[in-house]
Amino acid sequence: MVKKFFLLGMVLVSLVANAELYKWVDENGRTHFSDTKPEQQSVEQIEVEEINSLPTVQVREWKSHTKVVLGKRKRVVMYSTTWCGVCKKAKAYFQQNKIPFKEYDVETSKKGKKDYEKMKGRGVPIILIGKHRMDGFSASRFKGLYQS
Repeated sequence: MVKKFFLLGMVLVSLVANAELYKWVDENGRTHFSDTKPEQQSVEQIEVEEINSLPTVQVREWKSHTKVVLGKRKRVVMYSTTWCGVCKKAKAYFQQNKIPFKEYDVETSKKGKKDYEKMKGRGVPIILIGKHRMDGFSASRFKGLYQS
């Protein structure tokens, strides 16, 4: 039963993360923002740079077997799901910047499920960067941790 609620919560988070954002000014000159496009209004679609599946990106020390490898680069491990928009954004960032990473799906992979439970995961993605753990994804925060 707990797993069902968890999965439902994760689906709802992903729906919010993939929402479109619209801006428009009404006849009284007031500016409005919404995730639904109003009828018979001239609207501007807003591009959102970064969306996290968690309220804030949390980074903390992570004690595990993950060590610095590949010279000065740190090993990157991401725990994700196939439906998570933020996970897809993180994966695209890694690929675009030629950052090697290992990915585990927390729903379909035995190792992913086991590690996720050990880490007391509450959302995805969880990204391990060397000895640091990032819950959610921020390109600027990741870059700082990866290059430090």
